[in-house]
Amino acid sequence: MSITHILESQQFTPDILLKLFRRADELREKGFDNCLCGKILATLFYEPSTRTRLSFESAMLRLGGTVISTENAKEFSSAVKGESLFDTIRIVAAYSDCIVIRHHETGAAVQAAEVSSVPIINAGDGKGQHPTQALLDVYTIYREFGRLDNLKIAMVGDLLSGRTVRSLCYLLAKFNQNKIIFVSPSNLKMGEDIKEHLNKKGVEFSEETDLNKVVGEVDVIYMTRIQKERISSEDYEKAKGKFIIDESNLGLINNNSRIMHPLPHCEEICLPIKIEEEDKRVAYFRQAENGLYARMALLEMIINTK
Repeated sequence: MSITHILESQQFTPDILLKLFRRADELREKGFDNCLCGKILATLFYEPSTRTRLSFESAMLRLGGTVISTENAKEFSSAVKGESLFDTIRIVAAYSDCIVIRHHETGAAVQAAEVSSVPIINAGDGKGQHPTQALLDVYTIYREFGRLDNLKIAMVGDLLSGRTVRSLCYLLAKFNQNKIIFVSPSNLKMGEDIKEHLNKKGVEFSEETDLNKVVGEVDVIYMTRIQKERISSEDYEKAKGKFIIDESNLGLINNNSRIMHPLPHCEEICLPIKIEEEDKRVAYFRQAENGLYARMALLEMIINTK
């Protein structure tokens, strides 16, 4: 394994993904492992997070390591005093064996990797990427369908600002005969750079504005929230509440299809708790749990081979 930092989802080859999936399954069965005993993970989050930060920290603890953390580095680190990201990373690297960073600026993880003496894992950088979310997404798809090819996926919501869908597109493009339908408001369409990449890789895609028109023809409905914090108030008002899965259209979705969401979900999914707990089509809580085991496998790979 020659990867030093995890900065973008393009770094994951199909072979690496399958190895990580197998190891994640093993760790799921064991629950705990001491392979990272004596190692320290630093989680450096400049933006809010629940699942990503806590799953990384839980993963490290389950592997026998320890964690140092700040959940709001934008306010509770020396960044408030004017310290540069470069200096912060060089200091934190001296205290740890790996740094997981989430930052509000696109490209911040790449900048961190330029000066870090330990592995950097990008946990989301502005409107850029979220590679470990894409990892757990394809791991979930693999567990639900037993394959990562010949699938039809609808990506729904704020596709312009959503880094999770961008990262997932890069991974789906590594497999054969996948088709993607982008469902979004006209002002929040998928970026041209992703479309160009899909064209280059020969991935068939289309754009749609009617969610109910496509939910019955896809294997995966990947819902996302409107990224209120990354867009103008005008764009938010145009887009909010436009695409919703609730009891009125749930019946349009095939019994073998899956509803996924990187979470947190807001008004775009409105289903009773009973349905969320009992309907096999609702996969987003299994998806979040899968993130723990995928990140356990990733941390073991990155830290033990640095």
